[in-house]
Amino acid sequence: MSIRLVLLDRDGVINEEKDGYVRRPKDLAMIPGSVEAIKILNKANLLSVIVTNQGAIGREIIDIDGLNKIHDKLNRTLERSGASVNEIIFCPDHPDRPTRFRKPGPGMLLQAMDQYKVLPKETVMIGDSLRDLIAANKAQCRKILVKTGFGSQTLKEGIPSSLNPFDIKENLLDAVNSLVGKREADYN
Repeated sequence: MSIRLVLLDRDGVINEEKDGYVRRPKDLAMIPGSVEAIKILNKANLLSVIVTNQGAIGREIIDIDGLNKIHDKLNRTLERSGASVNEIIFCPDHPDRPTRFRKPGPGMLLQAMDQYKVLPKETVMIGDSLRDLIAANKAQCRKILVKTGFGSQTLKEGIPSSLNPFDIKENLLDAVNSLVGKREADYN
């Protein structure tokens, strides 16, 4: 069965990781190729949902209105290039008070799969951190680690063998090109 749903971490996968947090729309800087990658997902008729921990809300560094402004800028940036995501799911919980919804918990991933009626085997999570891989493992979906953001550091620190198998790609564009190419091969 081929992939139907692509779950995307935000910081470090789509936009540059910032010291601390992305606090304002002006802090949002796209990783080269990420907008093109999302456009490729759109052209391939794949669902794309951002699943992002936003502990800055729980830490009271930003509020929901501030996060909405950041996401509005993200959506406008995508739209200017003819790209879009189906949804942005975020967890506002404080990082020191982990919940099942906050990654490495699978809650956001499971919500997206349930909402879009997609099976785990039809889903892939693309992230840059160990917590993304753990969440995907718990949700029983395919995993891709990109080397952008914290990805290279995550690889250096080592990945537990319990999280195998997972793919490693240079960036979101590389990951999406491999997915779309594999998906087209599945249909031939």
